[in-house]
Amino acid sequence: MSADERLTISASVPCLAPPEWALSERALFALLDEGWRRFAELYTRDDGSIRYTGRLSTRDGADDFLEVFFNWPQLYLLGGADDLLDAAARHWHALVAQLTELGMFRDEFEIGYDWFHLGESQLFFYGLTMADPVAWRDRAVRFADLYVDPAHGNYDAGLRIVRAPHNGSGGARAGVSDTPYYPWLPHEAESYGYPLDWLLPDGAAVPPLDADPRLGPQMQQRLGRGDVVGNLAIGGLVLNAFVASGDPRYADWLATYVGAWQKRAAGGDGPVPDNVGLDGVVGSQLDGRWYGGHYGWTWPHGMYSIGQAVLVGAMAAALANFDDSYLNLPRQVLDAVIAQGRQMRFTDSDSSIRRRWLAHLGPAADAETLLVPYRHSDRGWFDWNPVQVSVPLALWHYTGDQADRHRLDALRAASGYSWDKVRAFRDKEEAGHEEPWYAYLSGDAPDYPARGLAAAHAQARRRLALMERLAGEDVREADIHRWQDLNPVVTEVLTQLIWGAPQVVYNGGLAQARLRYYDAGRRRPGLPADVAALVSSIDPAATTVTLINLSAARPRAVVVQAGAFAEHDITTARYDTAAADWPGSETEYIHHEPEVSVRQAEVGGPWLDVTLPPGCQITLTLALAMRVRRPALRTPWLDPTA
Repeated sequence: MSADERLTISASVPCLAPPEWALSERALFALLDEGWRRFAELYTRDDGSIRYTGRLSTRDGADDFLEVFFNWPQLYLLGGADDLLDAAARHWHALVAQLTELGMFRDEFEIGYDWFHLGESQLFFYGLTMADPVAWRDRAVRFADLYVDPAHGNYDAGLRIVRAPHNGSGGARAGVSDTPYYPWLPHEAESYGYPLDWLLPDGAAVPPLDADPRLGPQMQQRLGRGDVVGNLAIGGLVLNAFVASGDPRYADWLATYVGAWQKRAAGGDGPVPDNVGLDGVVGSQLDGRWYGGHYGWTWPHGMYSIGQAVLVGAMAAALANFDDSYLNLPRQVLDAVIAQGRQMRFTDSDSSIRRRWLAHLGPAADAETLLVPYRHSDRGWFDWNPVQVSVPLALWHYTGDQADRHRLDALRAASGYSWDKVRAFRDKEEAGHEEPWYAYLSGDAPDYPARGLAAAHAQARRRLALMERLAGEDVREADIHRWQDLNPVVTEVLTQLIWGAPQVVYNGGLAQARLRYYDAGRRRPGLPADVAALVSSIDPAATTVTLINLSAARPRAVVVQAGAFAEHDITTARYDTAAADWPGSETEYIHHEPEVSVRQAEVGGPWLDVTLPPGCQITLTLALAMRVRRPALRTPWLDPTA
């Protein structure tokens, strides 16, 4: 459908007293614009690379350079500054050159590391591809082909396995370290224990690193080859190529690879096995254990990393193949872990990620709540934490399925804390406010938009203050997380309110959205200047958004898109309208009360054009037909995959 053929609706209801959320939303855009510019000034060089003079002594670290900027393209897509896209692209190219010089990258892609970290670092690239698909499509295809094309050495098409936990532009990379033993630091051992913990007899003294069988040749051999469940996060990379190119090879690979993991999960003892040997057999390198693989159920993070990887792979396969049965895999994992749950105080748990949850829970850390085990070993389930709500919420957001919503409601009922509380904290995923957003969508927290935006302002201002305080300090290799800890761009609440979507699944997911927007005047993604948006319902039958033009002098034009990838159709639009006589005459002392009525129009496509005269607003209730079109990075004016 061409732009000339699309329905155009014009707003006519006056916005006489702009609501707090609208003013706060536009003020947050201005604050974040100031923030990313200042970060670039203080922490990057003229070419866009990070100010860092050290080396990288292990395979770890490349992700920490790229994660700093992961949500800068997302801010642009929401409506950030025009020059933010070019700035983000300049940083990406400079960082890739910097990491190539540091020995971490080859051919613009990491030589070989695990997908818990690779998934994090690729978010920056996925955002750039979404914002400018024509410019980034060739790279999207080239990077996905590292896995889809077995000639690159990562994928065994016969056994349907990725051939090593560490993989990338160098193919399947042997082992998990370039040293004879894994450089496991004392504080990491204290938090996470040791991999292959059954190799050392109970009660035995901890040997020196270079004599510890859990960290030396046994680890390299048993954990450094074969497939692992974390590789499901590769699904994000392959889906990125599919939406950018439309090539069915990528949909086929997702169906094959994710389908293989589904079969393994259906035939095993646990929720999903975490390891497959080079012979294609689960547990063949771990004496038959379905658990214990690299970044798997035993070590180091368990459900924290597995839940996200499984969800990323399953959603990618489902979206590319119009087949939601792939989503039974994350459902199986979630339900199996939740079934092990117990009511207890978090402060009494054996959590290995305590700081994260103490910040999230606040005073509720001392209240009894539902905790589930994140890890499993020969001694059974352990490492008790709250459910990471971002995973079941992203699943429900995708499906709209009542059973997926009931799971969320049950988790909420079992929580020992109120889901409508908003705390101005920020976790590693630049997320963590899923609970109050869900309460808002459920009708229980009507002031969440204002409170959530206030928390986002506080997060950004804290980061700006820390940026100024720490500017000019040399950063050691051990402290390279500092840059991402200082990133002043916060997009979680904006994404929830503007797109009607959760923050991206951090370990390698692509963006989700009920609605996206384009500035029709400038033909670029994002809201136009002065325009605020609030999605108050994400029910497919009644997806409701309010658009306000806060400018009292300049008109704006918006194209509303259904879905992150124009995969939905807007079937009908109900909208409010008012007569134009509300200002009255110039001789009166007061305006007339606007008489508002509701109209309905047929749309029948993924886009709806909306004109916003100065000082006007419109509330649209859109009925969506979900996932009826091939997902693609098409725009209202161009389909780059055609």
